[in-house]
Amino acid sequence: MLLMFLKERKSWILFFIAVQLWLNLVLFLDVGLSNVSAVYLNLTNVVVFILFLIWRYIKETKSIRRLKHFLGNDLDIESVLPAPSEKLSSFEGVFFKAIENVEVKRREQINDVHVEFSEDQDRALGWIHEVKTPLTAMKLMIDSLEDTTFKKRLEIEWLRIHLLLDQELHHIRLSTIENDNRMEMISIRPTILREIKNLQTWCIEKGIGFDIENLDAEVLTDQKWTSFIIRQLLSNAVKYSNDNSDIQVYSSKDSDGHVYLYIKDSGIGISQADLPRIFNKSFTGKIGRHQTASTGMGLYLAKNAASKLGIQIFVQSEEKIGTVFSLRFPLKNEFVKIMSR
Repeated sequence: MLLMFLKERKSWILFFIAVQLWLNLVLFLDVGLSNVSAVYLNLTNVVVFILFLIWRYIKETKSIRRLKHFLGNDLDIESVLPAPSEKLSSFEGVFFKAIENVEVKRREQINDVHVEFSEDQDRALGWIHEVKTPLTAMKLMIDSLEDTTFKKRLEIEWLRIHLLLDQELHHIRLSTIENDNRMEMISIRPTILREIKNLQTWCIEKGIGFDIENLDAEVLTDQKWTSFIIRQLLSNAVKYSNDNSDIQVYSSKDSDGHVYLYIKDSGIGISQADLPRIFNKSFTGKIGRHQTASTGMGLYLAKNAASKLGIQIFVQSEEKIGTVFSLRFPLKNEFVKIMSR
């Protein structure tokens, strides 16, 4: 490191030598300075300059030693030489090389994490698709049962497994939703009716009915992901509704032409303390702690999927009165801006 420091301060040394040569020339030519000891003056200047260099060496190499210690002593300082095209000094080269090493390691780690994440995603997707096969066979066997009471109970448990698998499948695909969507004009009514039909067994068990009004609006969105968002809100409404109650589903338009879809239940509601956090990942709240079926993922996934489609979700709720979830669909020009980000 000493040789590197001397190369780094070559300009200082050359300047000192030039000054000394000039001083000795003046002493030689000026008769008035003939009594001044040139040897003593030169020796004093050299000693002072050497002490100055030692002080600067200790001070300036201290930061490099700290950097080397921070990087786990894997920085080969002696091999750090600036490339001619980079126009870096030796010391600048040390810091540049250190930063470059950190960046290379960071990229390698990110790449390893990305590869591992992709492999985990592929394994999870493969597992979900494998599970769907026996699940489909199970549904066929349930449909063939003659015991109505036992059949309904099995259908409800089958539906819960189906919803959890569907939730996990969309959770995995959420990060690549931009590559997994197709924008088109869809009608809200058939989408709602299809999702209600899928929850029919659960609704019959709890005696829950649906009051549907004004669902003739059409919106520009992705059919599959919008169905998933609606499915999460409807399943939440059914889960937390009181037995023998109705869920209202209706739509409206504001003055700007935005379509709003409302899902309103008269269930147990959400406490005001929990309301700001219901879209947080894995948040179950006061009510969810008393229900083992609650995972805290449904609303989190619905919110994130809606955000990527430009759909806004609003919620109003009071404990023991009920909850209203509303979806605000973007206009065509707003949707284009969102997708072009």
